Amino acid sequence: MQTTLIVIGVLITSFIIFRYIAMAKIKNTPLVADHANVLTLTEQNFTQQTKNKVVLVDFWATWCAPCRMMAPVLNDVASDLSGNSKVGKVNIEQFQSLAQKFKVRSIPTLILFKNGVEINRFVGIKSKEFLLKEIAKVG
Repeated sequence: MQTTLIVIGVLITSFIIFRYIAMAKIKNTPLVADHANVLTLTEQNFTQQTKNKVVLVDFWATWCAPCRMMAPVLNDVASDLSGNSKVGKVNIEQFQSLAQKFKVRSIPTLILFKNGVEINRFVGIKSKEFLLKEIAKVG
């Protein structure tokens, strides 16, 4: 019985240590610079930038580890898009009114707009292939 408790204690302690290390790595994920094709969206330019095109808009924040993980994926998507399809980003810390307007409850939230109208919404981390497929459906 005592050996079982010791083994369980070691397993729980190992799990806690592993989780702490994993969370520290995710939290310290560096910010990735946006690709040249990624639109920085604000309250002032949002309507103009989403008009007459298909735009995948990422609602994100600097403190959000999953958002940081999505940044390279969105850069890859932006580099692969051509024509009237774009990727845009809204920092919800700076533009809270846009997050409220589109009822963004958790981040990262990706909203696909066509001609300024919401077509689809995705929450959480998504792959490049998934996002390109969804953009192609609308485009």
